[in-house]
Amino acid sequence: MKDLSVLIVGGGAGLGALLAQMAVEAGAAKVGIIDINQQAAESALGPAKAKGLPTAAATCDIQVGPQCHAAFDAIVAKLGRVDTLINCAAIYPRRPLLEITDADWDASNGINIKGTYHMMVAAVRHMQAQEPKDHVRGRIVNLTSVDAFKAHPQNAHYAATKAAVVSLTRSFAHYVAKDGILVNSVAPAGMATEKAKALGFLEELAKASPLGRGAEPTEIAEWVLMTGGPKNTYMTGENVIVSGGYIYA
Repeated sequence: MKDLSVLIVGGGAGLGALLAQMAVEAGAAKVGIIDINQQAAESALGPAKAKGLPTAAATCDIQVGPQCHAAFDAIVAKLGRVDTLINCAAIYPRRPLLEITDADWDASNGINIKGTYHMMVAAVRHMQAQEPKDHVRGRIVNLTSVDAFKAHPQNAHYAATKAAVVSLTRSFAHYVAKDGILVNSVAPAGMATEKAKALGFLEELAKASPLGRGAEPTEIAEWVLMTGGPKNTYMTGENVIVSGGYIYA
């Protein structure tokens, strides 16, 4: 991420906060976070602030388009440029297949699909106007899931939203290719996050992977940063699957 200005949506906790930290370690020049929790966003900027880097935090409900654009504009007002947008805000509420309610659908669609869409639109409009670096005006990385490609009856609405994000990624990539904006997604399998540990998912993750374990969050974060980093100057419209073999198991 050397010398790039990085914005992470959903960066207040979990993988997003880890990405903010690792982006700093990888040489990012500026870091911004958009999150529904302002305090969490400010806290996650700690590593960047400790290095004296320019930082910015904004809060919004990403289900609401105008709020997304206002938050993005607030970040740009402080950082001046966004080279890489990482969309990792999502919800993962489990529900048996025949019991998914309208409220479940609305929340999952609103955050996982609409929120990603709104932030991508804001990023594209900003990136189209900025000068390219090595042929690239900007990079967008969306977090999807290997569940988008597997039968997932215990959480079908989540899997469906992530499949939609894969499709959105390709549509945006095609649309902005002429502008030198690269749009890709990364699809992890289950991660051994603190939340997964607390909910007792680790045994389930281990059984699902031929490697016999869930991914460490850093193992997924490395692929996200590579996809959104300066070494990627040509890949676009791709979905990078990092599943520990779960995709073919």
